[in-house]
Amino acid sequence: MTSFEELARGDIVWGTDPLSEKGRPLLVLGTPQFPTHGVQLITALLPTKTYHEESLTLRDGDYEGDPLGTQSYVLPWSLATRNNAVEVEYRLTSLVDSRTEDVLSQLIGYLTP
Repeated sequence: MTSFEELARGDIVWGTDPLSEKGRPLLVLGTPQFPTHGVQLITALLPTKTYHEESLTLRDGDYEGDPLGTQSYVLPWSLATRNNAVEVEYRLTSLVDSRTEDVLSQLIGYLTP
């Protein structure tokens, strides 16, 4: 099992879902470390269903490791910060750098004019 501190941008983890009591895959977009709070994971939600035209579809070639096994999407505007290892059960796989950069570019587009 990968420790919380070893997770990196592009990793996909199974973690607590801020919108429900079920867990869900989360894409790690950043891993800043703060002096008094330690590592924080900035993540984007990965649903298996989407009704959003702006979601990014993940295809088998987007994964650096094994694909998730279920058609999944990234919602770059739907962020959640995980503060400790209790909120992340395990690492599932990771995305290739270019696809992670696609997600980050779309997110930055939402944050800047």
